[in-house]
Amino acid sequence: MSTHREHGQRQHGQHQQSQHQRGQHDDGRHRHGAPAQGNGHGHDHGRTEIDWEVMAAHLERNAELQLPALRRAAARLRDRLGPDREVRRILDIGSGPGVMTCVLAETFPGAEAVAVDGAPGLLDRALARAERLGLTGRVAVRHAELPAGLAAADVDADGPGTADLLWSSRAVHHLGDQQGALGALTELLRPGGLLAVAEGGLPMRYLPRDIGIGRPGLQARLDAAQEHWYDRMRAELPGSVAVVEDWPAMLRNAGLADVGSFTTLVDLPAPLDGPAREFLLSHLTRLRGAADDLLDAEDLGTLDVLIDPAAPEGVLLRPDAFLLSAVTVFTGVRPSG
Repeated sequence: MSTHREHGQRQHGQHQQSQHQRGQHDDGRHRHGAPAQGNGHGHDHGRTEIDWEVMAAHLERNAELQLPALRRAAARLRDRLGPDREVRRILDIGSGPGVMTCVLAETFPGAEAVAVDGAPGLLDRALARAERLGLTGRVAVRHAELPAGLAAADVDADGPGTADLLWSSRAVHHLGDQQGALGALTELLRPGGLLAVAEGGLPMRYLPRDIGIGRPGLQARLDAAQEHWYDRMRAELPGSVAVVEDWPAMLRNAGLADVGSFTTLVDLPAPLDGPAREFLLSHLTRLRGAADDLLDAEDLGTLDVLIDPAAPEGVLLRPDAFLLSAVTVFTGVRPSG
């Protein structure tokens, strides 16, 4: 294509992970937390069937780029709980590599933070991260396929147990029955406990409208492709149930009170540093792998230039690449009565 205008330690055994059921996010993972991809969905991966362990390094890079925003989110949750609420146990459902699990452990020094995920390789990363940060003994892991693994609140019955604070980032939308999943999460909360679900925000932005190659407006067309991917992914999930994604209403329908929300901003201006460029390269490479039937030949060619490590117009070298994303967290309290 022309480059001018004419791209815890619990033993987790062998298991067969469901490709649709994630334990973004993540922190993202996410998918964790993210910079958010698509409509905040964290969909920078290739097919509707997702191998989260293959994505482990990308998920961890994603979450680490967001560490300031994740720490701000954890501080907001601490404020939301108030000084009189003792937090002894925290569950990070769909923890991925445990970046947010460790942030929560640091924010609530009197609590055990438990990473809950369906991918043993990601849980191994969570434990390794906790050890590097000096959190060994305060961060534990629990293997659980979702949503089935949410059914048993009794930790002695292989369930995740109950918690005073439950965080879940971009995991619920990977489950067929999102409302049912929120109900199951609510059952894991102790009376007065807080559920925080990161499932909203704005699409991630990373390029100007006109990047000097291909047709202007590539970012908007990538957004549309990701929304198409998301619709297809949701339709293919086992037990998929259509629901109006009004997250405050969904939390209330799950039996929670004092429902609210807040939004954190990830703002990495141009020029990006090396880790942010590597994340963006990985993100666009995965988009390119999924886009054959979603974009036209010219846009696919533009993507090929953007992911070429040697191309001056590629994301590893171009001076105008940036990362900007807004992630919304919805919260609710389980009534004490």
